[in-house]
Amino acid sequence: MAESDVDVVRHTSNLVQPQERLKHLINYCNAVEVDFHIPPTRYYRSGLEMVRMANVYYSEGNLENAYVLYLKFMTLFLEKIRRHPDFHTVPVKMKAINQTKLREVLPKAEKLKEQLLNQYKEEYNRYMADRARKKIETRKSLDTLATHSDVVSTSTIRVHESKESDIKMAPSVADVNYPDPNAELDNKTQENKGPKSEIPGMPTVDRSKKPLDPLSTRFESVALRRVIVPSKVMIQFQTMAQRNTMNNIETCGILAGKLEQDILTITHMILPKQKGTSDSCTTMNEEEIFDFQDQHSLITIGWIHTHPTQTAFLSSVDLHTHCPYQLLMPEAIAIVCAPRYNETGFFVLTPDYGLKYIAGCRKSGFHPHPTEPPLFMVAEHVKIDHNADLEVLDLRTGMNKPKFLDAC
Repeated sequence: MAESDVDVVRHTSNLVQPQERLKHLINYCNAVEVDFHIPPTRYYRSGLEMVRMANVYYSEGNLENAYVLYLKFMTLFLEKIRRHPDFHTVPVKMKAINQTKLREVLPKAEKLKEQLLNQYKEEYNRYMADRARKKIETRKSLDTLATHSDVVSTSTIRVHESKESDIKMAPSVADVNYPDPNAELDNKTQENKGPKSEIPGMPTVDRSKKPLDPLSTRFESVALRRVIVPSKVMIQFQTMAQRNTMNNIETCGILAGKLEQDILTITHMILPKQKGTSDSCTTMNEEEIFDFQDQHSLITIGWIHTHPTQTAFLSSVDLHTHCPYQLLMPEAIAIVCAPRYNETGFFVLTPDYGLKYIAGCRKSGFHPHPTEPPLFMVAEHVKIDHNADLEVLDLRTGMNKPKFLDAC
């Protein structure tokens, strides 16, 4: 589950048979592991969200991503989770819900396996036909070039024989510089694109939209899915946290939403019962959050908290708080609001270093971490939407019924 939920097949130079391609996909999903330092209940909660996302992919016709999530779900809860040292602490009710989901997923996954194999066969056949067509076209082009070379040679000889004293020897075909028929088109295309980016290293291709090689044999995490954050999240949250902020107390909230067309959109902000200090915030009664998310089929996309007197960054405690979020969903974000400095930061742990380092750190409380390489970075996959709606649930009131605010 530490891998991206959108794990896809990438290019290799080797040709892969459909059965072999499916085998690689299954082996990849079976390699998912459980981090024993994440409570097993978190995995059970995340498992339900995996099924929700898989169902969305399936309904949208994205069979491969749906199958990956279904298979990871089965691997985790039919095999891997039982090795967790705290497995016995999982409530019976939670296990029962999970078993129900497993019974739903098993036949779906089996059906998807057959569909994917048929899809791979079709893609394989199309690929082979395209290769054969290209070989024929290449052969024809070479034959045409060879014929053209013979004509040029013959003409040169005839001219040389008839006007030997009037002309110079014509150059060989190898020395002739033919104009590139695509040069003009390329120049026009470049003109239409406008000037190149002056920012060093700025990509000119959106790799997230790169077509997939249907004959891939290995799996890599593609660019993170886009996360849409309504601007009202930060505005409403700071308003609701204002009293705590004035008293130098941190406030935190959970960000949840939905998956659609491979985009994660925050639609709900939930403020749980909590206990805050000047530099920390602890959530309580998390079952209330889970129940609400289950009722509305919401996916956890991240969390938000204030720094009443500090700038926007991730402290050592924040890093450890965010780590499980990102281990279970690579796109998960941490938003930090620093009212005193009028700053808002959108952060993630660096996937190539910070995530692994914090996951392996066994210290608790505030403690020093190395600053190089960086442990966290700006979340570049975030997009702010100034028109998106937001629903807010405030569970801090202490009343039997939570305070549900109208959509902002």
